[in-house]
Amino acid sequence: MSELFAHIGPDTDVPAGDIGVGSREIGFLYGEWKRITAKCQGVLTGKGVGWGGSNIRPEATGYGVVYITQMAMKDEFNTNYENKRVAISGSGNVAQFTAEKVFELGGNVISFSDSGGSIIEPNGFSANNYEKFLEIKKHGKRCKDYARESKTCKFYEHERPWKHIGDNIDIAFPSATQNEIDGEDATSLIKSGVKYVAEGANMPSTHDAMSLFQKHCDIYIPAKAANAGGVAVSGLEMAQNSQRVIWSRQEVDKKLYDIMEGIYDQIKTTAIDLDRPNDYVLGANAAGYKKVADAMFDQGQPLKSWGSFGIAELQDNEV
Repeated sequence: MSELFAHIGPDTDVPAGDIGVGSREIGFLYGEWKRITAKCQGVLTGKGVGWGGSNIRPEATGYGVVYITQMAMKDEFNTNYENKRVAISGSGNVAQFTAEKVFELGGNVISFSDSGGSIIEPNGFSANNYEKFLEIKKHGKRCKDYARESKTCKFYEHERPWKHIGDNIDIAFPSATQNEIDGEDATSLIKSGVKYVAEGANMPSTHDAMSLFQKHCDIYIPAKAANAGGVAVSGLEMAQNSQRVIWSRQEVDKKLYDIMEGIYDQIKTTAIDLDRPNDYVLGANAAGYKKVADAMFDQGQPLKSWGSFGIAELQDNEV
């Protein structure tokens, strides 16, 4: 922070947490920034609620991915989470709060993972098992520690869950890390019966996996749309800091839901406008590209290279 402080600010650049950087680390960074600058501003997001943070910020990415998937399932297939079997990877904030919201909406979570391996509860995590898992993670322990305490759990050391989740899986939320699902993993998921995939992690699917999901799944929502809830609530945290207010959990959760609904409507209508209904990869890429392009043109900043972009480039999840 002794070097970074000169390059960040509420109207310059606002860093946020990620893997390995939670509210504790943000707190240390924010405290040092305040010591150096003698200011109290919303220069970092993911702060503790007691010192400038927002309610629902830790939950936001997980809740958001569940919300947008719920919207797509309801809109396209008139279904919901009730009794759906859900596979989740990862075991950090995104995975935990994805699971929390899935349980709340009637779904059945069967897996988590970390760098040491994957845990599978073939019949799903019971409420007691899930609480036990959260307690273990709260104390900095690993998935293998949960496996030692559960008589029904299967542990796969140094393995991702996708090839081990069994049959009759309805929904997959990859929520661990980039490129965690390759073509073989995607094929295993499809054989398991997965119909709906939404990405909680940033770009967790390789190009091969993406192509398979788009071809074989009823719904595939890429990360740039599905996991936008975290960034959205970071924006809400900045808004609260600027206004010197704190919104309740209910207020923030409602705003998060509305934001995810707006994102879903945008990627859906954009895909339809481009004659590719239900292609949420194209919809997300094109909608995001158009928003930036329109703003730059309106501000007199066109780029000559934009003329070479077309549908093929916008179907690339890395655009």
